Amino acid sequence: MSMNTITLVGHAGRDPELRFFDSGSAVAHLTLAVNKASSNREEEPDWFNLEIWGKQAQVAADHVRKGSLIGVIGRMTSERWTDRSTGEQRSKPVVKVDRLALLGSRADKAQSQFHSSAAAAQGPAGPGSTAGHPAAAGPAAAPPPPPAPSWNKGPLSEEEVPF
Repeated sequence: MSMNTITLVGHAGRDPELRFFDSGSAVAHLTLAVNKASSNREEEPDWFNLEIWGKQAQVAADHVRKGSLIGVIGRMTSERWTDRSTGEQRSKPVVKVDRLALLGSRADKAQSQFHSSAAAAQGPAGPGSTAGHPAAAGPAAAPPPPPAPSWNKGPLSEEEVPF
């Protein structure tokens, strides 16, 4: 087991952005809001940038929507770049996700399936669309979600839900 391991449970801050590369690999980016352990419901959640690769990226794109309850296990990294306008060095923390668990209720999953079906019925979404890529052929081509990790012990209490 790696020393740099982070486990988070929270709500997706936006729909995942899925990109495919010429090699056929896929990456999904999204944000995750995690409530602090305090009992103060007014306190702002902590926000994390997530990066998910491979089949789990496709699962995230097919099943995670803004507000979805998910759990992740991954490692903290830092992306670094030079700001083009100022020339300053910039960085941001990113969680590279190794395992993704869909924790929402059955009603959430049914709503997510509705969104996937409606999107497939609308056809290509224009530039950047994944239409035409074999892995994005629709709900029937989506891989099954990964099994829930052992740390998923069941529904969360009201105090544990971030919103």
